[in-house]
Amino acid sequence: MPGILVRGTSVKMMKFSWDNYKRYAWGKNELRPLTRNGHIGNMFGGLRGASIIDSLDTLYIMGLTEEYNDAKEWVQTSLDLNSNGEASLFEVNIRYVGGLLAAYYLTGEEMYKNKVLELGEKLLPAFNTPTGIPRGVINLGSGTSWSWGWASAGSSILAEFGTLHLEFVHLSELSGNPVYTEKVMNIRKLLNKIEKPHGLYPNFLSPVSGNWVQHHVSIGGLGDSFYEYLIKSYLMSDKTDGEAKKMYYGAMEAIEANLVQKSPGGLTYMAEWRGGILDHKMGHLACFSGGMIGIGADDGAPEKRQHFLDLAAEITHTCHESYTRSATKLGPEAFRFDGGGEATATRLSDRYYILRPEVIESYMYMWRLTHDPKYREWGWEAVEALEQHCRVESGFSGIRDVYTMTASHDNMQQSFFLSETLKYLYLLFSDDDLLPLEDWVFNTEAHPLPVIRRSCAQDEATQDKTSSE
Repeated sequence: MPGILVRGTSVKMMKFSWDNYKRYAWGKNELRPLTRNGHIGNMFGGLRGASIIDSLDTLYIMGLTEEYNDAKEWVQTSLDLNSNGEASLFEVNIRYVGGLLAAYYLTGEEMYKNKVLELGEKLLPAFNTPTGIPRGVINLGSGTSWSWGWASAGSSILAEFGTLHLEFVHLSELSGNPVYTEKVMNIRKLLNKIEKPHGLYPNFLSPVSGNWVQHHVSIGGLGDSFYEYLIKSYLMSDKTDGEAKKMYYGAMEAIEANLVQKSPGGLTYMAEWRGGILDHKMGHLACFSGGMIGIGADDGAPEKRQHFLDLAAEITHTCHESYTRSATKLGPEAFRFDGGGEATATRLSDRYYILRPEVIESYMYMWRLTHDPKYREWGWEAVEALEQHCRVESGFSGIRDVYTMTASHDNMQQSFFLSETLKYLYLLFSDDDLLPLEDWVFNTEAHPLPVIRRSCAQDEATQDKTSSE
């Protein structure tokens, strides 16, 4: 399939998703395409328009100018940041802060900068804990924060407090206020100091005691983007953040020693670790790791470069297999490697696909790194499967069982479908000089943030400052 055709298809898919959102759910967080109405949900507190904020950069880079202008106008006139309600610090950061930052850096519109600095300030009270590890939920109006009821013993979650770094460093850049960088550096300092089982980072940590709460380790949900933000912090710092580099390659070593497995059928996967016992399952969310290991291949030990590229390709291949082995050619939420079938979901509760981007994300990175045509072929397979099974009359919807051809739709067009899935598809079939990886780093919601380059004079000033401290 020629790149230009598929690129055109991904633009059409975006326009179709957007037009239906605009028609039936404008200003709400997400479109419910079967019932043709909007969904607000409780993840973002009182914030609205998640699909709008998540789409700004996608619309802009796809050249959907009219749609982008509608979105911009909504942000200008209708995005209300004075909201009460319980918001996920993590979700608000990656979608709203990330989306507004990317929109500002791509367009230079001051309005986005003003909005994101206003929002950033409202997130700071979450860090008022004995350790400085933020709690997961914050009321943006009152500033009170608390831990998720379901997280064990009031703990904070690695992937949540570990996925603030890129955005917060940029908040300090734009505001000139070092407090944001200080908050995330403090998290990192604590993680460096604390004892890690086998060098691994468990998923739950107490914001009160600063100790791990249970020894569950996962590269999928609960852990995933912490690791991603280590290597990306290093890359976004123009490769000056040596601490992020050291932590990333240290974590990779522990992951390879303890979690990376090969199935009897020859598939490489990342198992989960529960107090020393391996659970041989991999979540769709963990499929981002092919791309992560790929972009991290260049800066580890030189003799490991090819090893990392091979590992990245193997994991991406396994994730592609999870798609190939289903009737719909879309992958399940989680797949297992024990009990017969490999790279397939055994439990009914793991068989759904909610328009997730992680597998396509890895295709995009692997294409950029290797230009092996198979990654574009795999991307085209995903486009065909999305069009066949997820497109409904008024938008795109997740499906409840990837193993059956009679689709049962979940009636939700996730905002990350517009932000990530369609953007990564578009980039997979675009030239490498559109958002080149040496100049841009994508946050975990696929919002591009620029690499921060310091001039020599600036560097010396910073060095003088740190040596005098």
